[in-house]
Amino acid sequence: MNIEPPLRVDLLCERLGERRGRPLRLIPYPLPVPGPFGLWLATQQSDYIVFQRETSRPHQDHIILHEIGHILSDHGSDDADDKYWRKALPDLSPEMIRKALHRTTYTCRQEREAETIATIILEWAARLVGYREPEIDCRVPRLVDQDSVDRLERVLSDHQGWL
Repeated sequence: MNIEPPLRVDLLCERLGERRGRPLRLIPYPLPVPGPFGLWLATQQSDYIVFQRETSRPHQDHIILHEIGHILSDHGSDDADDKYWRKALPDLSPEMIRKALHRTTYTCRQEREAETIATIILEWAARLVGYREPEIDCRVPRLVDQDSVDRLERVLSDHQGWL
Protein backbone atom coordinates (compact mmCIF):
# COMPACT_ATOMS: atom_id res chain seq x y z
CA MET A 1 0.00 0.00 0.00
CA ASN A 2 3.07 2.21 -0.25
CA ILE A 3 3.19 3.18 3.42
CA GLU A 4 6.47 4.77 4.55
CA PRO A 5 7.61 5.03 8.16
CA PRO A 6 6.63 6.45 10.50
CA LEU A 7 3.18 4.90 10.34
CA ARG A 8 0.31 7.33 9.88
CA VAL A 9 -2.87 5.46 10.75
CA ASP A 10 -5.02 7.94 8.84
CA LEU A 11 -2.98 7.29 5.67
CA LEU A 12 -3.20 3.53 6.22
CA CYS A 13 -7.00 3.88 6.43
CA GLU A 14 -7.07 5.96 3.25
CA ARG A 15 -5.00 3.36 1.36
CA LEU A 16 -7.01 0.45 2.77
CA GLY A 17 -10.21 2.17 1.62
CA GLU A 18 -8.74 2.64 -1.87
CA ARG A 19 -7.71 -1.01 -2.01
CA ARG A 20 -11.16 -2.17 -0.87
CA GLY A 21 -12.92 0.20 -3.28
CA ARG A 22 -14.86 1.95 -0.52
CA PRO A 23 -13.75 4.88 1.65
CA LEU A 24 -12.77 4.20 5.23
CA ARG A 25 -13.71 7.20 7.33
CA LEU A 26 -12.47 7.92 10.85
CA ILE A 27 -14.85 9.48 13.37
CA PRO A 28 -13.50 10.63 16.75
CA TYR A 29 -16.39 10.56 19.20
CA PRO A 30 -16.68 10.94 23.00
CA LEU A 31 -17.80 7.38 23.70
CA PRO A 32 -19.16 6.76 27.20
CA VAL A 33 -16.80 5.18 29.71
CA PRO A 34 -16.96 2.37 30.67
CA GLY A 35 -17.75 0.93 27.30
CA PRO A 36 -16.08 0.02 24.04
CA PHE A 37 -13.36 2.31 22.75
CA GLY A 38 -14.24 1.84 19.10
CA LEU A 39 -16.47 0.22 16.56
CA TRP A 40 -16.61 -0.43 12.85
CA LEU A 41 -19.74 0.60 10.96
CA ALA A 42 -20.18 -0.85 7.48
CA THR A 43 -22.62 0.83 5.09
CA GLN A 44 -23.33 0.19 1.41
CA GLN A 45 -20.89 2.88 0.26
CA SER A 46 -18.34 3.33 3.07
CA ASP A 47 -16.80 1.95 6.20
CA TYR A 48 -16.64 4.05 9.35
CA ILE A 49 -14.45 3.58 12.37
CA VAL A 50 -15.79 5.40 15.40
CA PHE A 51 -13.14 5.72 18.10
CA GLN A 52 -12.80 7.26 21.54
CA ARG A 53 -11.98 10.94 21.19
CA GLU A 54 -11.16 11.33 24.88
CA THR A 55 -7.88 9.41 24.97
CA SER A 56 -4.28 9.75 23.83
CA ARG A 57 -3.27 9.69 20.16
CA PRO A 58 -1.32 6.39 20.52
CA HIS A 59 -4.36 4.80 22.16
CA GLN A 60 -6.62 6.13 19.39
CA ASP A 61 -4.26 4.64 16.80
CA HIS A 62 -4.42 1.27 18.56
CA ILE A 63 -8.22 1.41 18.68
CA ILE A 64 -8.38 2.19 14.96
CA LEU A 65 -5.92 -0.60 14.14
CA HIS A 66 -8.00 -3.02 16.21
CA GLU A 67 -11.07 -2.13 14.15
CA ILE A 68 -8.99 -2.51 10.97
CA GLY A 69 -8.23 -6.01 12.27
CA HIS A 70 -11.97 -6.74 12.20
CA ILE A 71 -12.21 -5.37 8.65
CA LEU A 72 -9.22 -7.37 7.39
CA SER A 73 -10.58 -10.52 9.03
CA ASP A 74 -14.00 -9.91 7.48
CA HIS A 75 -15.70 -10.46 10.83
CA GLY A 76 -19.47 -10.44 10.97
CA SER A 77 -21.50 -8.23 13.25
CA ASP A 78 -22.42 -9.14 16.80
CA ASP A 79 -25.99 -8.66 17.98
CA ALA A 80 -26.14 -4.95 18.76
CA ASP A 81 -27.41 -3.63 22.07
CA ASP A 82 -29.56 -0.96 20.43
CA LYS A 83 -30.33 0.93 23.64
CA TYR A 84 -26.65 1.33 24.50
CA TRP A 85 -25.64 2.46 21.02
CA ARG A 86 -28.57 4.86 20.60
CA LYS A 87 -27.49 6.50 23.84
CA ALA A 88 -23.76 6.42 22.99
CA LEU A 89 -24.18 7.56 19.37
CA PRO A 90 -27.48 9.44 19.14
CA ASP A 91 -26.53 10.97 15.77
CA LEU A 92 -26.38 7.56 14.05
CA SER A 93 -29.42 5.71 12.78
CA PRO A 94 -30.44 2.42 14.44
CA GLU A 95 -29.98 0.67 11.08
CA MET A 96 -26.35 1.77 10.88
CA ILE A 97 -25.77 0.78 14.49
CA ARG A 98 -27.21 -2.69 13.83
CA LYS A 99 -24.56 -3.15 11.12
CA ALA A 100 -21.83 -2.18 13.53
CA LEU A 101 -19.15 -4.43 14.85
CA HIS A 102 -19.01 -3.61 18.50
CA ARG A 103 -17.23 -5.56 21.17
CA THR A 104 -16.47 -4.80 24.77
CA THR A 105 -14.31 -7.77 25.84
CA TYR A 106 -11.44 -9.79 24.47
CA THR A 107 -12.93 -13.18 25.26
CA CYS A 108 -14.00 -14.26 21.79
CA ARG A 109 -11.81 -15.47 18.95
CA GLN A 110 -12.68 -12.49 16.73
CA GLU A 111 -11.52 -10.04 19.38
CA ARG A 112 -8.21 -11.87 19.78
CA GLU A 113 -7.74 -11.88 16.00
CA ALA A 114 -8.42 -8.14 15.73
CA GLU A 115 -6.09 -7.40 18.64
CA THR A 116 -3.36 -9.59 17.13
CA ILE A 117 -3.62 -7.76 13.81
CA ALA A 118 -3.39 -4.37 15.55
CA THR A 119 -0.30 -5.54 17.45
CA ILE A 120 1.37 -6.92 14.32
CA ILE A 121 0.81 -3.65 12.45
CA LEU A 122 2.22 -1.62 15.36
CA GLU A 123 5.27 -3.91 15.65
CA TRP A 124 5.84 -3.72 11.89
CA ALA A 125 5.68 0.08 12.05
CA ALA A 126 8.08 0.22 15.01
CA ARG A 127 10.61 -2.00 13.24
CA LEU A 128 10.44 0.10 10.08
CA VAL A 129 11.11 3.28 12.04
CA GLY A 130 14.14 1.66 13.68
CA TYR A 131 15.49 0.23 10.42
CA ARG A 132 17.62 2.44 8.24
CA GLU A 133 19.61 1.38 5.21
CA PRO A 134 23.24 1.69 6.25
CA GLU A 135 25.02 4.53 4.58
CA ILE A 136 28.35 3.10 3.50
CA ASP A 137 31.10 5.45 2.46
CA CYS A 138 33.54 3.43 0.40
CA ARG A 139 36.22 6.07 0.60
CA VAL A 140 38.98 5.42 3.11
CA PRO A 141 38.86 8.22 5.64
CA ARG A 142 42.02 10.29 5.99
CA LEU A 143 42.64 10.30 9.75
CA VAL A 144 46.09 11.88 9.58
CA ASP A 145 47.82 14.15 7.11
CA GLN A 146 50.30 12.83 4.51
CA ASP A 147 53.38 14.30 6.34
CA SER A 148 52.54 12.17 9.39
CA VAL A 149 52.19 9.06 7.23
CA ASP A 150 55.59 9.77 5.61
CA ARG A 151 57.27 10.21 9.02
CA LEU A 152 55.74 7.00 10.33
CA GLU A 153 56.95 5.08 7.27
CA ARG A 154 60.52 6.42 7.80
CA VAL A 155 60.53 5.45 11.47
CA LEU A 156 59.24 1.96 10.75
CA SER A 157 61.66 1.41 7.88
CA ASP A 158 64.59 2.51 10.10
CA HIS A 159 63.66 -0.15 12.67
CA GLN A 160 62.87 -3.07 10.34
CA GLY A 161 65.99 -4.86 11.49
CA TRP A 162 64.69 -5.02 15.04
CA LEU A 163 61.72 -7.21 14.08
